Amino acid sequence: MASPVLVWFRDDYRLGDNPALAAAIETGAPVICLTILENAADGLRPMGAAARWWLHGSLKALDESLRKAGSRLLLLHGPALEAIEAVISATGASAIFWNRRYAAAEIALDSTIKKRLTDRGLSVQSFNGRLLNEPWQVLNQAGKPFQVFTPYLRAVLARPVEAPRPAPRTIPGTPWSKGMTALSVDLEGLGLRPTNPDWATEFGGTWQPGERNARQRLIDFLEGSLQGYALGRDAPARDATSRLSPHFRFGEISPRQVWRAVSHLVGERPELAPDAQKLLSEVVWRDFSYQLLHVYPHLPEKSHAPRFAKFPWDNDPKNLKAWQRGRTGYPIVDAGMRQLWRTGWMHNRVRMIVASFLVKHLLTDWRHGEAWFWDTLVDADPANNAFSWQWIAGSGPDSSPFHRIFNPVTQGEKFDPKGDYVRTFVPELAGVPANFIHKPWDAPASVLKDAGVELDKTYPGPIVPHGPARERALAAFRSLRDGEYGTELDR
Repeated sequence: MASPVLVWFRDDYRLGDNPALAAAIETGAPVICLTILENAADGLRPMGAAARWWLHGSLKALDESLRKAGSRLLLLHGPALEAIEAVISATGASAIFWNRRYAAAEIALDSTIKKRLTDRGLSVQSFNGRLLNEPWQVLNQAGKPFQVFTPYLRAVLARPVEAPRPAPRTIPGTPWSKGMTALSVDLEGLGLRPTNPDWATEFGGTWQPGERNARQRLIDFLEGSLQGYALGRDAPARDATSRLSPHFRFGEISPRQVWRAVSHLVGERPELAPDAQKLLSEVVWRDFSYQLLHVYPHLPEKSHAPRFAKFPWDNDPKNLKAWQRGRTGYPIVDAGMRQLWRTGWMHNRVRMIVASFLVKHLLTDWRHGEAWFWDTLVDADPANNAFSWQWIAGSGPDSSPFHRIFNPVTQGEKFDPKGDYVRTFVPELAGVPANFIHKPWDAPASVLKDAGVELDKTYPGPIVPHGPARERALAAFRSLRDGEYGTELDR
């Protein structure tokens, strides 16, 4: 029998459009499918708690899919190189296939593993299984990576999108030897899901990880919510977004699959083109985030704009805790933070509002917010999370200017005019009329009494007043500037 080949799954937990898996099957050799829960020894950033909850379901679903195709998932734990070498010793594998990843520590680890294995005579092949385009493929006229999204989007739209590969019906497997069985780790034993206490009790009613559920989510969205998406996506009380982000994060669906499905639908229903274009631009934004992470690997840890190294952050721990708990006294902010804690996800428009509030109203370093999102979001993504926080803070490439400071009251009134989103996640305000629900401190005493609300008792008053907080933020930014930044603020 021919020596087996290995497929290393990592954040690409699907059979369809998985180029590493397809290439392994094309060798005609028996295929061993494995994944590794890498530990701190590999130098990678530890996965957040909410993402670990999702990972449990994703790995379980992947194993079920592999078994239907005649294979199974070999689950390993420990330093990646040691785990892979142990599998090679137990199986005599002659090659390994994987899809590329793009954070600096991941690239360094994969390069080390590749060199070690090729020095041993193994074939190591890697592929693009995560993005529409590799970070080095879409360049400007000067042959350099784009720094601004809009021209990047135009360049991507001018390129063809490769057709997604179908899922294999069968995978040529090999019986597990005693050595492989000894290496295998039990999924339940990894402790990926919380127990004492189980703060994820509501996650299961909101999310169903896995490739099959990702495909169904895409179908349901295209059939039911794509029409009107361009405008509806900003209304947090409506189920108008795709909610594909955690499926993307864990590679349960590929951008090529989404692109093909959307393009096919628009071919049948041209009137959906504007909404489809907005959805596809979000897919491209994800690619853009990865290009920036590849070019600027410091994005998760360090402000990109040098002037922010001296920013006078306040970093009051009491304010950070109030923000994390959804107790800021601003209903739209608190609703978003409580949605995050309860469901592991937050509406995109509200993410911008709560991030702006933390960084600008509370003058808290964006890295505290990035770290909280990393731990509490099921879709916490190394590129999107870091770039988006730097975008809102004004410190990143192609970022929103710092002086763009969201007013949480007007944002709430604009995007949640009836207060339905707030009532869902801040139930103590459920009885407040719509004209006061985003500013309960302005409501007459009789209105609050009828609603059962006592400010600073049943619901907190604002921890900072908007106007003075805004001026404090602008003054902090002015402290960094020279004449150039003064001109920016005065526009």
